[in-house]
This record gives sequence, structure tokens and C-alpha cells, in this order.
Amino acid sequence: MITDIWHRLKRHRLAMAGLAIIVVLILTAIFASVIAPYSYRDQNLDQALLSPSRDHLFGTDQFGRDLFSRIIYGSRISIAVAFLPVIVSVGIGVLLGAISGYYGGWIDLLIMRLADIMFAFPSLLFAIAIIFAIGRGILSLFIALALVDWAGDARLIRGQVLSIRSKEYVEAARAIGMSDRRIILRHVLPNCLAPIIVTASMSIPGVILTEASLSFIGLGVQPPTPSWGAILNDGQRFIGNAPWMAFFPGAAIFLTVLAYNFLGDGLRDAMDPFLKN
Repeated sequence: MITDIWHRLKRHRLAMAGLAIIVVLILTAIFASVIAPYSYRDQNLDQALLSPSRDHLFGTDQFGRDLFSRIIYGSRISIAVAFLPVIVSVGIGVLLGAISGYYGGWIDLLIMRLADIMFAFPSLLFAIAIIFAIGRGILSLFIALALVDWAGDARLIRGQVLSIRSKEYVEAARAIGMSDRRIILRHVLPNCLAPIIVTASMSIPGVILTEASLSFIGLGVQPPTPSWGAILNDGQRFIGNAPWMAFFPGAAIFLTVLAYNFLGDGLRDAMDPFLKN
């Protein structure tokens, strides 16, 4: 099955292009200290707002810091955001969706009304409220991102579980006295694996944009740690005389989000059973 999915994914050119960009981004984040020619902390006011050149590929910012180095180091935040909060968010959504779909009744009603409440608030606004409640910082940012996006995953998994719980193998598991927890973990969720993987990959672009938006308004990663959103915020103040300060972090966000969208679309097509030859 995995081999078949991989062969189908390889035929999706945009997905492979997205995967290549993501691999490069991951390697860049891992080896940032090797790739970056300068430290992201180094300041030199004599070289402030220099245009792109051989010494400074992306130019410098208002403090004379090398923009290329700061964007390289900023990729670490995007990689962390792309995996840690999404894993937690999808985990919450899968757990609540499985419980809701399997048990039904008042449990289903309670969880789905909670999901409706989450849908009533824009995710960015909800994340801002969480950060104001628990304070700024990387940990607060991760907590906020992990808690704002689970409702859609819960609804998706609930729908999958509703169609699976009446299958013969689930009824047989109940008949031999298998516990509900074991049925959910061994028989229900493994058959929801494809939509779980797809929804996780499709959630990443939105989470990256939310993190960039929070950093842009000063509620994300705090200085001096570089973040693409914070760098973009600095750049918009100098857009007239130093446009490279806004262009390069914006381009990094654009390419990363586009790559994850391409990969998500490819995974969805590769794991769709109706598309099998």
C-alpha cells in the first residue's frame, strides 16, 4: 500500500516539487549555523539598509543585520511550527472526533457543539486571546497554534468513524468482548489513517500563516529570535527605501506555504481510493 501511494505521489509533479522545497527547508533549518554567513544577532549600524550584494545576498536591515542569515535562522521557527503544533492539534482532533463518532449520543452532541464554538471564532483571533491570557513567548505561541485548529480535524474523523463503526469487523470485535478503547485504537483509527495524514499536511500552511501573522503584530516569537513574520513587520516600515526587507521574508513564507499545499494536494490524490488505476 505504501509503495503504491509513493508511486502515485511521484507522478504528481507539483507534489514532488513541493516535497523538494520542504526537504531543502528542513535541511536549511537543521544546518542554519553552517549555511548562514553571519549570526542573526550581529549588528553594524554603519551597514544599515544595504541593498543586496555579494557580501549580503538579501541586503541588511535597519540595524545592519544580514537579512539572509536572519531568514535562514527564521526557517527553524517555520519548521517547528509545521510539525509540533500540528501534531498536537491533529491529535486532539482525531481523539475527540473518534470518541464523538464512536459513542454518539450526548457525547457526540457535546463535542460537536464545542467544535461549533471553535468555528465561530477566527483562528487568529482565538490565538491572540490565548497568548494574551498566558503571555508571550515561543511556548505560548505553540500552545495557541495547537489549540485553534482541531475542530475541523474532529469533524472529519467523526464522519469517518460514523461510517466505520457499523462495519462487520467492528461488530465482530464487540461480540468477542473487546473493549471500546481497543476497538478504536486497533480497528477504527487505522482505517482513518489516510484522511488523518492528508488533513495534517493540509493544516500546516494555515498554521505557518497564523504564526507569521502573530509574529507580524508582535505576539509571536520575541526579539532577538528571528521569525519570518517579525522580519516582514520590520520590512514594511522601510518598504519605500529598502523593499528587499519585505520582499525576501514574504517570498520565504509564500514558497513554504505553496510547497505544503502542493504536497497536501498530491497526498490527497495519491491516497484517494477512487483514483486507483
